[in-house]
Amino acid sequence: MGGLIKNHWARLIVLTAATYQIAAALEGFFWPKIFWDFLTHNLDPIVKPIPILQIINLVFGFFMLAWEWPLAFMAGSSLHRSIAARLVFLPLTGLAAALLYQGTNPAIYYTIAMGVYFWAYSDGEIICETPWSLPKRERSGKV
Repeated sequence: MGGLIKNHWARLIVLTAATYQIAAALEGFFWPKIFWDFLTHNLDPIVKPIPILQIINLVFGFFMLAWEWPLAFMAGSSLHRSIAARLVFLPLTGLAAALLYQGTNPAIYYTIAMGVYFWAYSDGEIICETPWSLPKRERSGKV
């Protein structure tokens, strides 16, 4: 039985979180609310009357879907193959999701995915140029 490929697992978690983040942003257009409004109302202007935070979450959600699936123009690029770039960008995406009331679950999923990506990075995993493929093994026994 093979080992767990952690970057594929993290990719599935991020795809789930991005889909949920898009849905949360769309819902936020109809019911705008900051998650932290029970502490302060200073952040209310970023959700109403102009839906700045909802638009940011929508863009981040679509970008994460395009990055993790990936779209044809991103597949095989150095950005697509970089776990370190994901570890830099995921906290920003998670923070944007955590600020929106409807986006608390995607923020939790992004945090879990960040931990799994860090685990994969620590184990020395690589992301292959061809999406959803496995790294090629060197055959033992060949001279």
